[in-house]
Amino acid sequence: MVMMGRKSAILSILSIGAFVFVVPNYLLAQAELVLGATSDAQGNAAPALVDAPGESSTADPVKDTSSITGTVTDVYGDIVPGATIVIDATNGLRKSQVANDSGYFAVGGLLPNVSYRVTVSAPGFDSWIAPRVTVGPAQYFEVTGIKLKLSGAVTSVTVKSDPLEIATEQVQVEEKQRILGLLPNFYVVYDSENAAPLTTKLKFQMAYKVTIDPVSIFGVAFLAGMNQAGDTPNFPQGLKGYAERFGVAFTDSATDIMFGGAILPSLLHQDPRYFYQGSGTTGSRLRHALLSPFVCKGDSGRWQPNYSSMGGDLISSAISNAYYPASNRGVAFTFEGFAESTGSREVSSILQEFVLRKLTPSAKRQN
Repeated sequence: MVMMGRKSAILSILSIGAFVFVVPNYLLAQAELVLGATSDAQGNAAPALVDAPGESSTADPVKDTSSITGTVTDVYGDIVPGATIVIDATNGLRKSQVANDSGYFAVGGLLPNVSYRVTVSAPGFDSWIAPRVTVGPAQYFEVTGIKLKLSGAVTSVTVKSDPLEIATEQVQVEEKQRILGLLPNFYVVYDSENAAPLTTKLKFQMAYKVTIDPVSIFGVAFLAGMNQAGDTPNFPQGLKGYAERFGVAFTDSATDIMFGGAILPSLLHQDPRYFYQGSGTTGSRLRHALLSPFVCKGDSGRWQPNYSSMGGDLISSAISNAYYPASNRGVAFTFEGFAESTGSREVSSILQEFVLRKLTPSAKRQN
């Protein structure tokens, strides 16, 4: 029996998101580099290149064969799309360009053997200025190490004295966490040291929003399609069979989220979120991630056995006996579903600890 809990749903969505967003961005960056090279070789300026306002270039286009390229990131290594790049030459020439969705830029039409200064700026970040560089004829000079720092005025959570206000504001931040800007990543705390305990209302609020999120529902539909192809559980093929597989997958996910993320955490006073460690040795971080399905923080702030997560997985798996085909029911299938949910949760926790923060744009603002 294929069970779908909070983490298995996320893993299904991640496989889609990685293909839909990472691959096209990489190909776009490579295509722009090739197009820029072709354009410069013909003696023309790059298509996206514009002169800065109030300035114009008087350089001979025949000689404009050099380019300065680079990729804009922040101090965490996340890309910063839409950053403005300004190239100033000692001879008064100024060129500007806006980085694409991959943070990549290629400023062409530059005279060789001239010293240039590169300035990168973006809203909410301090400007970054590179040491002056001199490019040779027909050279593509790549500027490396462009890491923008958040402006001192940028904050994510305002310090308050009321724990309820703090928890409410932190949940508002977490509900904006999306992998690649799309996939919900609500159940993770990146500012673990300052996390406030959740109220019962907030626990149910988060569970409800994850359950009805359009991307979560799309993940359920995708999983139902995979189960249809694998002919599991034992429903018939065709549209009716797909509808039944979608129904059981959605119910599995909803019961797992509600019991493991809201009902049991409220009754047992436990926090259903993953608390990102982020520091220490690789071994200690891996151990922290692998233990997360079995150890959690209580509302008191102390670590304790994660009865909520294990209980939610077991209850959800047991409830599935009421709506799965007779051939996919029984004690063995119940514990098989429980083991599968727990295993997928461990995989998801490892991804949270080592990968997903870099792919969650809003997470870089939480310090």
